[in-house]
Amino acid sequence: SLGEPVCELEPGTIPASDPDILAKLKLCPALTGAQQDALNALLLSGHTEYGDPSSWDLQTLQDLGPLVLALNQTTLSLVAEAAREDFRRSIAAASISQGHSQREESQLLLRALAAASAASHRRLKRSSARCESEPITASNIADTVPYLSAEQLDLCLSSDVLIDNLEDVLVWPLTLQASRVLKKKVDEFFPSGIPEEQLGRLGQLSHLYTEREISQWPVTTPATLSALLSSSGGQWNDSQVQQLLSRYLALGGSLTGPLLQEIGGKRLCELQEGQIRQIPTAAIGTAGQLNISSCSQAKKEQLYGKAREAFASLASTPGPYYRSIQPYLGGAPAEDLKDLADSGVINMDWDTFLTLNPQEFQKLSVTDVKNLLGQNLPELRRAQHEPWLLRWVQGQPQRELDCLLGLGLQGGRPGPTGTASPAGATTAASGTSTATATTSVPTTPASVTSMATATTSVPTTPASVTSMATATTLASVTSMATATTPVPTT
Repeated sequence: SLGEPVCELEPGTIPASDPDILAKLKLCPALTGAQQDALNALLLSGHTEYGDPSSWDLQTLQDLGPLVLALNQTTLSLVAEAAREDFRRSIAAASISQGHSQREESQLLLRALAAASAASHRRLKRSSARCESEPITASNIADTVPYLSAEQLDLCLSSDVLIDNLEDVLVWPLTLQASRVLKKKVDEFFPSGIPEEQLGRLGQLSHLYTEREISQWPVTTPATLSALLSSSGGQWNDSQVQQLLSRYLALGGSLTGPLLQEIGGKRLCELQEGQIRQIPTAAIGTAGQLNISSCSQAKKEQLYGKAREAFASLASTPGPYYRSIQPYLGGAPAEDLKDLADSGVINMDWDTFLTLNPQEFQKLSVTDVKNLLGQNLPELRRAQHEPWLLRWVQGQPQRELDCLLGLGLQGGRPGPTGTASPAGATTAASGTSTATATTSVPTTPASVTSMATATTSVPTTPASVTSMATATTLASVTSMATATTPVPTT
């Protein structure tokens, strides 16, 4: 009633609170260990709507909802064994259709219930070394496997029955200890090594094998490799996948497009350069979108070369070609990027732009960058302080940066210096006018004679030459050009 967030209550507050607080605690994503202890203390008091744990049945356990994950062995051991048994069966049946995270919670519950059963049956002795239930057969797997401890599973399940019914056993949620028991039985059944036709059946057990053990597997076909990579019930670690792929390639296996998709770009990048060279070009063409951003530059260039060859038939249609080769552009040389830019239909997204080789990017012109990004050009502002972009800007003419990009990028090369002055322009114009004026003088004999006579009478002293040069202004030349009367004779 004070409005304090229930999920943040101090542990000591929970037993002293109104019993209705349990309904609110169900909404908490997780309870701390101390809060769980306080919750069990409240339930053990019997002063809640659920009553004393000794009176709980299957419905009560189901009504507890998420709180059942917080029950400790003390509380669970007070629950009637029949109720626990019914609850185990309901959990095991539901786990088949659950997602990964829900299956993990189901496994936690099954382990807790198994531990509670052990605590309430002190008469069971670990040293008895005998199966306390009926032996496991093909007909009773569903009634036995999900409820047995790892020890009892070892005692009640023979290797023959396991191999014959491996898929039926592995469909149930198993603890890590139980999985190890099954792995041991598989290895005992195949002392000389697991045959290839059996490897694909291992499912979640395959993840328990070490890199050394994987290096002995006879993985020779794409079907076997695919079955191992896609096995459910756990995750491969990177070193296991690397060993698995190395073994497959060493035995002459070939990586197909679907296999590359299952491997994924990240693990593809972990292959050695020699192994990447073994990938057929056709496999790249059918692998779909692969994220190879974590590859070294050398491996990106290897994969780009294969992709360029794989999609060569699309080169005449820039749009489809770009969409196909896009994941591999981090390995493209500047010449190929320029060709893409010239196609004018790219509109490269920012994430792809950031994968380009920085060294090759420096070779692009302002027009190249503009055409590559297209409508995404404004995104370039996001990197205006990045060293690779600043270095590129410094190599571009500032006039082009301003006129073509218009993004306010500064630091480019200044324009050319030493442009003609206004006086120089006038001199050039005067020269042109003089030439025009000379051709427009009348060419009648009289005028030619007069001009010749006038020319010989001009003084040739330095002073007079200087005076003539000064007198030849734009106005006088224009006057000469427009004069139409003959020059008087002397």
